[in-house]
Amino acid sequence: MASMSGEIILETEDLTKEFAGFVAVNGVTLRVARGTIHALIGPNGAGKTTCFNLLTKFLQPTRGRIAFKGQDITGLPPTEIARLGLVRSFQISAVFPHLTCRENIRIALQRKRGGSFDFWRSKRVLDAFNDRALALLGDVGLAEFADLTAVELPYGRKRALELATTIALDPEMLLLDEPTAGMGHEDIERIAALIKSVATNRTVLMVEHNLSVVSNLSHRITVLTRGRVLAEGDYATVSNNPDVREAYMGTGHA
Repeated sequence: MASMSGEIILETEDLTKEFAGFVAVNGVTLRVARGTIHALIGPNGAGKTTCFNLLTKFLQPTRGRIAFKGQDITGLPPTEIARLGLVRSFQISAVFPHLTCRENIRIALQRKRGGSFDFWRSKRVLDAFNDRALALLGDVGLAEFADLTAVELPYGRKRALELATTIALDPEMLLLDEPTAGMGHEDIERIAALIKSVATNRTVLMVEHNLSVVSNLSHRITVLTRGRVLAEGDYATVSNNPDVREAYMGTGHA
């Protein structure tokens, strides 16, 4: 597994979720190494999003265990998991459409402090948020849009803003659910480059349908089908696996 240390930051054991007799996730054991980009792929209905919902505790597993940084988080609520440093992009980074890009980032930066918002604090303290917000906007190529409201941004730029608000929380690990969905080629390239940049000092687990993005970014890939792990390895390994090829037959892409 490609990693600076090989240390496992996120681990599941026999992760299972049943809905009224239907098994959406079935005995998934997943190990994500610190400092890697790990992709979770599979045909539609494979259980990828359900798996993400289990990891971030939007769903409670029927059985199984989830550990983050060696700590059992199976019974923790979503807010506590985010506080530990495991953040799902859309979970925290809901963009406020009628606030500017700068204001959106500043809210995320204030949220990181914990407690209530700092409306009563001195202008000097809030200006420090402004400086950091502008730096983050620069990191995602949105510096020139700082005073534009989020609703005015084109789709790809809005996704970049969502990612920036997530990064503002300085998480150790990011879970990205289809970060390039619905994007044109230029936006896909921009977001892929941004994910690669963000991952230089963080761990990323992503569900992604675009196999070109997966092949270019991922150190390791886990393939799900019908709620089970079908294969795991680097892109060359999983793309040449006959079971994976069969699972994707007729589906077009992951």
